[in-house]
Amino acid sequence: MINILICDDEKDIVNALKIYLNNPDYHLFDAYNGKQALDILKQNEIDLVLLDIMMPVKDGIETLAEIRKEYNMPVILLTAKSEDKDIVLGLNVGADDYITKPFNPLEVSARVNSQLRRFLKLGSSIPKDETYVIGGIELNDKNKEVKVDDEPISLTPKEYDILKFLMSNPDKVFSPKEIYKNIWKEDPYGSENIVAVHIRHLREKIEINPAEPRYIKVIFGQGYIMEEGRKI
Repeated sequence: MINILICDDEKDIVNALKIYLNNPDYHLFDAYNGKQALDILKQNEIDLVLLDIMMPVKDGIETLAEIRKEYNMPVILLTAKSEDKDIVLGLNVGADDYITKPFNPLEVSARVNSQLRRFLKLGSSIPKDETYVIGGIELNDKNKEVKVDDEPISLTPKEYDILKFLMSNPDKVFSPKEIYKNIWKEDPYGSENIVAVHIRHLREKIEINPAEPRYIKVIFGQGYIMEEGRKI
């Protein structure tokens, strides 16, 4: 059974999402503010969170920040089109994706399935005992652990996926569209900016100086590259 938490202060939206995600393999939890969501997370093993940004008591950004202190499950933000700044902030705090209101039922199902597939079957396409090492970064895919200069770091599922993808394809340049398609397993449709936000957040965790990255480089007009020969 897959446990999904839906958190939105509008009960009609929660009920609609329950209909969209009607699946015998899903057990759905509902919350109507961030405090309720955090209480549910403490008492249950949740595999994915759908989280509204604008809520009373504790809003989505505050709640997401609390979630990322302890949990690595995928979090999809529920947003209005007018909340672009909050979307970027949410992605920086650790959200994996977002869906804008009003919802398209097919999009909701597709994005939830995509996130669950990556989270529950992370790394299934390569041998589980593979370890990638580039410079001071070591990624152990069997244990889903990442160390930088022998110090363990905590990554969100999407940050982990992007890092693993780049480390398993060293010295190759990938455009944001290519990265999005490989990680999210769907066509970008203008969502490539999500890649830039995740990589910026990833750099903050693996680089000494994110403004002058040692590992994930930008090739102007082409995309991102992780250099295998980088030893500094």
